[in-house]
Formats: sequence, structure tokens, C-alpha cells
Amino acid sequence: MSALICGSAAYDNIMVFEDSFKNHILPDKIHILNVAFLVPQLRREFGGCATNIAYNLKLLGEEPLPMATVGQDFDRYRQWLESLDIRLDHIRELDDVFTAQAFITTDLDDNQITAFHPGAMNLSEVNRVSDAEGVTIGTVSPDGRTGMIEHAEQFAEAGIPFIFDPGQGMPMFDGDDLRTFVEQCTWVTVNDYEWQLLKDRSGWDVADVTRRAEALIVTRGGEGSIVCTGAGQYEIPTARPDSIEDPTGCGDAYRAGLLYGLMHELDWETTGRIASLLGAIKIERHGTQNHTFTRDEFEQRFKSSFGRAI
Repeated sequence: MSALICGSAAYDNIMVFEDSFKNHILPDKIHILNVAFLVPQLRREFGGCATNIAYNLKLLGEEPLPMATVGQDFDRYRQWLESLDIRLDHIRELDDVFTAQAFITTDLDDNQITAFHPGAMNLSEVNRVSDAEGVTIGTVSPDGRTGMIEHAEQFAEAGIPFIFDPGQGMPMFDGDDLRTFVEQCTWVTVNDYEWQLLKDRSGWDVADVTRRAEALIVTRGGEGSIVCTGAGQYEIPTARPDSIEDPTGCGDAYRAGLLYGLMHELDWETTGRIASLLGAIKIERHGTQNHTFTRDEFEQRFKSSFGRAI
């Protein structure tokens, strides 16, 4: 099976402010805020939902097809993906914009101030699902609003099953939009906060979603995840990480596990555990594409984590 992963490709610029924001922001002057933070530490990581998911799916031995729009500054990222042998057939470079970028400053209290420039991501509708041949499964992950809407429509029209993964893109859509996505998709995956937003905006509960989609998957951080289907619910435990370094990108790793299980027609209990283990492995490393493993290592860790083989 071939997975087309529609979503963003982005640079994550991660900075550390070696103090607390609260020591430099005066509450009674917040209406005229004018502050600057010295950030001696800076990391520039490769990110974006489509490429993060593709990275993890590649680690599992698959041949993912990320679909994204990127800008004139994509050269370094392209070289990285080429070194991983990830296909770039549907990464479209645009000359007059920058690749999407997040600028994240964290203080010593783990508070964050983030600015996000969407850049080329806002033009994601220039890509079309029909551009990719031989696709048997897909995802619609956070991307430009128009691109997400059109890619979902295109998957549905082509009869290709796909995961609706709104993620950080959730605020762009109202109740009508979300109900349409659910009716078009085959599976819905959200975290617990996003699920609350989806419920509030759509007016639909678990039963409403699972009457339309085959499954609703809700991740709950350290409390594991739950897979809801018309036939029942499956509680998926977490896999214990060796250390907790950086949660950024764990959701994308989890979604790669979902794709893998669906591509191989595995049961939900196995699929959910593969996804959970991928998230645990990712959280042990800074950045979204710095963890690695062999297939044998993954299978051994799966067995030690869950007491059974894949």
C-alpha cells in the first residue's frame, strides 16, 4: 500500500531564554508590551506534520509520499529528506515565499512564546491528490485551510480512505466544516483537547462520529489513547519512555503508527500500541526527526513494552 500524507513541511526554530518571562513582563504594563529576550541557545529543527509522519513511517520500513508546499529556503530540508531516501515527488517548491516556520522561545519555567509564519503552507491547494499515482490510503493533516478542505474532498471523490487529523489546524474550521470532514473521512484522530473542540463546534459526540467514520482515535498524553468504533472501544496503554526530553512531534509519530497498522490491516489493539511506542521513542529525543531505530529494535521494544509480539 502507498500512503499519501497531506500536510505541512516546516522549520522549527527553538530558542531558550535562560530566565523566567514573568521577571521581565510587568502585569500593569501589558497593554504597552515591549520586551526583548536574549536567547543564547538556538536549534533549527526539521518539522511539519507531513514530513514528521513520513519520517516515522519510513523508520517502520514503508515508502511514504509526503505532499506539501515549501518555499525558496527549502534546500537544506530537501538534502535531509534525500539522505533519508524519502520521496519528494509531491513536495512542491514555490519561489516567492518561505517555507513555513515556527519560532518558539521557552523560558526556565517551561512557558512558551511562539510565532508561526505559514509561508508556502498557505498555498497547499496547488497540490492535488490526483497528482499522486497508486495511492491506497491518505491523511489530511494540519496545512493551509483551503488545502485541507480540497484534499479531503479529493480523497473522498477518488474513493481513497483517509485519516482526518486536524491538529493545530482545528481553530480554522467551524462546525459545518468539521462535520463535512468527518462525513468524508474514514478515520478521525485528535488529542483530548482537540476532541473537546470538535465536539463543541460540531455538536457531535462519539456515537455521531463513529456512525460516519470507522473509528475515532483520541490521544491522552501520559494516560494513553482510546480507539472508538461502532463495535466498541479499545483502551491503548502508553509505552514507557526511557526519558522525557521533548514532546514536540509525538502526535505525528503516533499518527505514523496508525497509518502503519491500517496499511497492514492490523487490529486496533496492535495498531494503537505501535502508535503509542512510536510516540514514546520520539519523546526521548529533542526535535521531531532525530530519533531512530532498526526494525528488530522496534519489535523487541514492542514485546518488552506490551508483553507480546507485533
